[in-house]
Parts: sequence; C-alpha cells; structure tokens
Amino acid sequence: MNDSDAESSSPFEFVDEEIIHQGQVVSFRNGRFRGPDGEFLRDIVRHPGAVSAVALDGDEIFLVRQYRAPIDQDLWEVPAGKKDPGEESIVTAERELIEEIGMKAGRLEPLIGLFHSPGFCDEWQEIFLATDLTEVGREIDGIEEQYMVVRRFPFDEAVSMAMDGRITDAKSIVAILATARKLGR
Repeated sequence: MNDSDAESSSPFEFVDEEIIHQGQVVSFRNGRFRGPDGEFLRDIVRHPGAVSAVALDGDEIFLVRQYRAPIDQDLWEVPAGKKDPGEESIVTAERELIEEIGMKAGRLEPLIGLFHSPGFCDEWQEIFLATDLTEVGREIDGIEEQYMVVRRFPFDEAVSMAMDGRITDAKSIVAILATARKLGR
C-alpha cells in the first residue's frame, strides 16, 4: 500500500476531515488538505479494504456473476469481499472463497494489490491466487450471494473476457491478467 517509486516527498499534507455520512460499508467525508498554494477541500470515501481471490482449479478459473446495484448490472467477477474490522486479508480471502464459490484453498498466495479509485476513495484491494481447491459447500452471507451465479471458465477464456470487455470489473481484470503473467501466459 505504499508507493515505492516515489522520487520525492509530496508538497501536500492532510489537515483533517469531517464525517458527512456513515454508511453500511463506507463513510463519506470532507477532507481538508494543505498544499503549496494553500488549503483545499476534497470529497473522500473511506472504505475498510477488500480482498479478492483468483480461484484456479487446474486450468479452470471460478468466476461469479452478481448484481451490482450502483451500476444496475450483473458483472462477471473473481470472488471478493470487504474486510471485517481488524481481519487479516488471508482470512477474508478464505471466507469469501467459501461464501461465494464453496471452495477452500489449500494454498493462498499474495498476487497483487491496488487502489480502485484513489481520486476519491481509499479502498485498498489485495488479490490472492487460490489453488489446491477442495469443495466444502457455499456459506451464503447476504442477499446478493443468494442470486449469484458461479461458473468455471477455461483460464484462457477468462483472459479473453478480461481483454474483450465481457469482464468489466477492474479488480477482476487486474487479477486475471496478473495471474496470466505469473503463469507465463
């Protein structure tokens, strides 16, 4: 979650922020910052962080199709979910694999991390590669998961889907392409 490529320190600094609204998952805040030309305000969405997992079973990947209310569409995605307060990322990944696809990973390894929309939101997403999968049954936790479609795809087809617009979810595109790179494909 740090920018190791930074060549110099930023001339900007955080001053304070005011909570405007506390939602179920995120909070909306007015942030005050100081820069070379004085103070300025920015809208900020605070998010507890999230985790996703590329669930590979041989040469197949599990994807879930679920409804996303803010865009009023169903999307193909890798299994993912928000972190609970104080929860280790690997625990979140384990939980989400069981809830969404009914699988337990014998091996979970960190793959990549990313900020989704750092222009207004601090959500940090950690992505794991999940292998050595064992079926344990889904533990549905939420209305969306009741209607979620779970499907296996050949991994190369998922890469094509990420590149041709059939998968439009950013974390899933990054997760699939990072896995392809790791596998030398």
